[in-house]
Amino acid sequence: MKNIYKLALIAILAFSVLHADTRLQKIVQKGELVLGTSGNMTPMTRSINGGKDAVGFDIDLAKTMADTMGVELVVKVMDFNKLIPALSSGKVDIVLSNMTITPKRNTKVAFVGPYLKSGKCLITKKASLASAQKEELNKAFNKIVVIKGSTSEDFVKIGMPKVKAITVESEEKAINMVRKSKVSAMLTDYPVCVSVVANNPKDNFIPIPSTFLSYEPIGVAIAPQNTHLLNWTQNFMIRANEVGLFEVLGEKWLSR
Repeated sequence: MKNIYKLALIAILAFSVLHADTRLQKIVQKGELVLGTSGNMTPMTRSINGGKDAVGFDIDLAKTMADTMGVELVVKVMDFNKLIPALSSGKVDIVLSNMTITPKRNTKVAFVGPYLKSGKCLITKKASLASAQKEELNKAFNKIVVIKGSTSEDFVKIGMPKVKAITVESEEKAINMVRKSKVSAMLTDYPVCVSVVANNPKDNFIPIPSTFLSYEPIGVAIAPQNTHLLNWTQNFMIRANEVGLFEVLGEKWLSR
């Protein structure tokens, strides 16, 4: 008799697992897609309303995803290095934050993309460095400011070992350090670099695109167990590319 009860219990549990709602279905039922973003990488993501919301390329892309699902987008702005833990713990459904797809990050979360490919760029006030090569940059800069937890931090530590990487949590802090000559430059992704220079004309910042190898594939981060959401996002990205969504967003946010 006990064995019959055990078999019945196993059957019930198996049935429950098979019919459990997926993360995507729960998003639709709740009516909310929760986005995690750093809000400190203009024009991809910039916080507004005291850090309660954000705007940018990534935010518009997430809003389009939410609209397509038929739900509202809820934006949670947090430090960049807290995004993957928030995704892994289920506090957010997806991460869109100019996040580079790296092998290390990919061991923790799944990625859909890239939806954008970029490279590194330096922001400085030293005009003499505009044509400098890798070794010259390695010698010329003694301190470079980067966003904590970003690939820019790894890039300086690995690719420019003679340079000290100063880490900060916000884009504005990094810009201010260059403005006040507390560091030689800021290292970031190219779209961010262009935006910083364009939005701060009085500072006479100079953008220096990386003259050495730099590949930054940007993707959507999703918890690996959420296969239904992963599949949906993959199909969404294919459709978005085919209908020209990325060109529209690029014209709006990256052509400034």
